Amino acid sequence: MTGIWPPRQYDDPLPAATWQTLGRCNEVGGDETWFPPKGVSSRPAKLVCRRCEVRAECLEYALEHGERFGVWGGLSERERRRLIALRDRYEAAA
Repeated sequence: MTGIWPPRQYDDPLPAATWQTLGRCNEVGGDETWFPPKGVSSRPAKLVCRRCEVRAECLEYALEHGERFGVWGGLSERERRRLIALRDRYEAAA
């Protein structure tokens, strides 16, 4: 379940100003910032995400769509995997 209300249908046109267009990632860095090669720090991207107004929407998108690479919503691939594991354990216990 998403935090967006009312739920959007995939075939509905998106409004002109979606979270993707409002993200600070559009203003800073290139692919190497948001998709750092192995061994390169993701810290620069995370610092930008800290000040982003749509960080939560970005993270939600990444979790819902199984984004496996890059920094989304201020979290790296490894951090998102941990978050998913914690969520799954919490839901199993409920």
